[in-house]
Amino acid sequence: MAREIISTDQAPQAIGTYSQAVKVGQTVYLSGQIPLVPETMELVEGDMAAQIRRVFDNLQAVSRAAGGSLADVAKLNIFLTDLGHFALVNQVMAEYFSEPYPARAAIGVASLPKGAQVEMDGVLELGG
Repeated sequence: MAREIISTDQAPQAIGTYSQAVKVGQTVYLSGQIPLVPETMELVEGDMAAQIRRVFDNLQAVSRAAGGSLADVAKLNIFLTDLGHFALVNQVMAEYFSEPYPARAAIGVASLPKGAQVEMDGVLELGG
């Protein structure tokens, strides 16, 4: 099955040897997004809620470029440098998702690129 590379200027450009997303059939694999502002490639200013919102906005932009939306997310992985922010992630996530929610994992990590406190990646299933 052919692979299609998904790219949009509405989300941060890749800062390494990866694509923003790869579509294979009706499945889209979203690369990890940290809270970078696409226009500046700098971390968003503000509190942790602002970082979480920026990550969801970035994922949403790549999802749209792939022909879908966050409603198509089947699996979401959340990486946090402080699992104490777990409840805040749930609160902000409720602004972007409605039931049925995607499958999800929340993982505590020692550090993330550019000093970010949160990163997320996911898998979309289109047409479902």
